[in-house]
Amino acid sequence: MNARACAMRWALAALALGAGVVVGAWLGATPQADVSAGSARAIDPRDDPAAHEREQRAAEVARRFAQAVAMLHARQYEHATTALHRVLELAPTLPEAHVNMGFALLGLARFGAARDFFASAAELRPEQANAYYGLAVAYEGLRDLPPALGAMRTYLHLARADDPHRSRARAALWEWEEALGRHRPGAGGAPPGERR
Repeated sequence: MNARACAMRWALAALALGAGVVVGAWLGATPQADVSAGSARAIDPRDDPAAHEREQRAAEVARRFAQAVAMLHARQYEHATTALHRVLELAPTLPEAHVNMGFALLGLARFGAARDFFASAAELRPEQANAYYGLAVAYEGLRDLPPALGAMRTYLHLARADDPHRSRARAALWEWEEALGRHRPGAGGAPPGERR
């Protein structure tokens, strides 16, 4: 399997890592968490123009982020990048937006750009496990397996024990180590977790 196909396989498997839960976590952390269109707590711009502006910004971020997640799930990567560009204009330090932009760029096979977004997400929030997963996939797409191994090991270190993507990550590590000739002769032919 060529590097692009391999990277795409891992990227598509990982979309759930980057897309599903992040907007809820971000909204829960913002002071304007209740920003839905019918919110009874909407701030009157005459009473507090700055708070009203923050509320409107948070609402647009949430709306655009939700659009991007839907586009990622539908594999409409160009549309996802458009929505995420707007999110990043409004909330440039939102690590989840950087991660999801990385996954959208992986879907477009733009591995270098994806790598950069995953790296920026990890800089913004070093414990952002899915940033390292995506970073590993991007490095694989760039055919640069040593940093892919390091990023995937970091993901495994940070991921919860019950994370459903851990087995894929371990399989990727085994596959990449095999490609680099790092397995000892006679150590077995199957990745960990698949041995009988």
